[in-house]
Formats: sequence, structure tokens, C-alpha cells
Amino acid sequence: MQAKTTKTAAAPAVHTRQVGWWSLLKRDLYLSRHYYVLMAPFMLIFFMFTVIPVGISLGLSFFHFNMLELPRFVGWQNYSRLFLNDDVFLIALKNTLLFAVITGPLSYIACFLFAWIINELSPKIRAVMTLVFYAPSISGNVFFIWLIIFSGDSYGYMNGFLMRLGVVLEPIQWLADEKYVLAIVIIVQLWLSLGTSFLAFIAGLQTIDRSLVEAGTVDGIKNRWQELWYITLPSMRPQLMFGAVMQITASFAVAEISIALAGFPSVNYAAHTVVTHLMDFGTIRFEMGYASAIATVLFALMLGTNVFTQKMLRKIGE
Repeated sequence: MQAKTTKTAAAPAVHTRQVGWWSLLKRDLYLSRHYYVLMAPFMLIFFMFTVIPVGISLGLSFFHFNMLELPRFVGWQNYSRLFLNDDVFLIALKNTLLFAVITGPLSYIACFLFAWIINELSPKIRAVMTLVFYAPSISGNVFFIWLIIFSGDSYGYMNGFLMRLGVVLEPIQWLADEKYVLAIVIIVQLWLSLGTSFLAFIAGLQTIDRSLVEAGTVDGIKNRWQELWYITLPSMRPQLMFGAVMQITASFAVAEISIALAGFPSVNYAAHTVVTHLMDFGTIRFEMGYASAIATVLFALMLGTNVFTQKMLRKIGE
């Protein structure tokens, strides 16, 4: 009888909390209605062209679908085929992870270091240097420069330079030899990596409160490296998070550079990536269920790496 009474007494409290939560939500929606109205077009487009397609792709990865017949449920068959029977995917996965491990951290650090150095220059020189470093990432047909440099005949700049020095006696087929092609694609990816993250870092450095630096000097900061670790980096956490997401996405989504330099497919799949494998099955073979499984694995890799990176960035300045 006592337990029943306690339960009855607790019920109004739960109902009160629920009513209070709902009232707070309605009040927040009413007070912030203008912001929600302004965000509505973007959120609508975001859900229609990002969230819903990702959800459909995840569901479709459990079906066999060739765009000519109705989808047929196959369970985990696409994933088992991906990891157990598809040797080309394993090569692409290895190449993609190699790209991510090398180009991701290096490009991220390079973006910040160049932004940090350029930020110390005078405003006019800073604007010019920012354009110089950012230009490769927005230039069209930039791959033709590297095709000329690594041309497989004696007219290629690299072959001509090495033959003039006597290092080699005959031209090297840089983009047709699996020993060199992956390294060349990594170099070009690094050259093109100073993009949006680079601009975000420069913007973040411009917004740092100089009074924090003065206070840090009073508290015992003795050199620029301590200032960087204890003041600059913690003050730029939003830009650092944004840059990490952009660089990780770029390092995992390498495809255009590989196709432009090494062809599609590359020799012995030496520069084959998960994205080019996805393009193969999604846009050429039209095995949409299998392509969705590839996309889901790629999405999981990107998501996991982003979560890990954000946890590491939270430790800056501790």
C-alpha cells in the first residue's frame, strides 16, 4: 500500500517536469522563431540532399540493386563480398588509408604553419601570400602542370632534369610505373591541400584577443611556442575543428587527382582509392547496392577519424 502511494505521489512530479520541458521548448521556439525561419531553407536542402540520401544509401547497402530490377534483400552479402572476395577493394582501402595517414596530418599541420607565418606579415604582403598559397586549390586544369613535369618522355621536366645530371640514362615512365605513381599522387595532393582550412586558420589567427597574450606574458609565458600552445591554439578550437573535418574529408575522398594523373583504373590499381572503386561500381557497372556498401564503409571511416581527431583537439592547452 505504501509503494502504491509513493508511485501515485511521484506521478504528478513526472508530469510537471514533462509539462515544464514542453513549455520551455515552446517558449524557445517562439522567441527564436526568426532564426529558425532563416535556417529553414538550408536545413530543408540539407535533409533532402544529404541526410536522406545517406540514410537511403545505408539501407540500400543490404540489397542487390542494379537499377533495372527491383531491389532484392541480401543482408550482409555486399559487405562480406567487399572484405572477403573483392581484392581490388582491399588495395583501394590500403591506398586510401595511406593517403589519409600521410596527407591528412601533413596537410593539416602545413595549413596551420603557413597560416601562422603569413599572419605575422604586414597586411598587404599577407593578402598577396594568402592568394599565392590558396591559388593552387582553386585553379582549373592544374593537373596538366604535373603531367608535364612527370611526362614519361625526355621532354618531361623531371626526366630532363635527371638525365642532364646523369642520374638516369633513359626516361622513366613515372605515371605508368606502380613504384612511383602513388607517391606522385600523394605529392600533388599535398600541393593542393592549402585550401579552405588554410583560410579558416588565417581568419582564426586574426580574431585572437591580444589581451590574452599580454595576460599570458604576465602569468609566465616566455616564448612563442608556449604562446602557441597555451593561448593561440585554445583560442582557435572552432577553426581547428573545422580544418580537421575538411582535411580528413579531403584525404579520404581522393579520386580526381588519381584519375587525372594515373588514369582510371591506374596501372595494377596502384593509385586506386575507395572513391574510385565507388565510382567504378556506382557509375559504370551500376551495382548500386554494392556501391552503397562501399559508400557506407567510407562514411564510417570518415566519421570515426573525425571523432578521434576532435577528442585529440580538446586536449590542446591542457
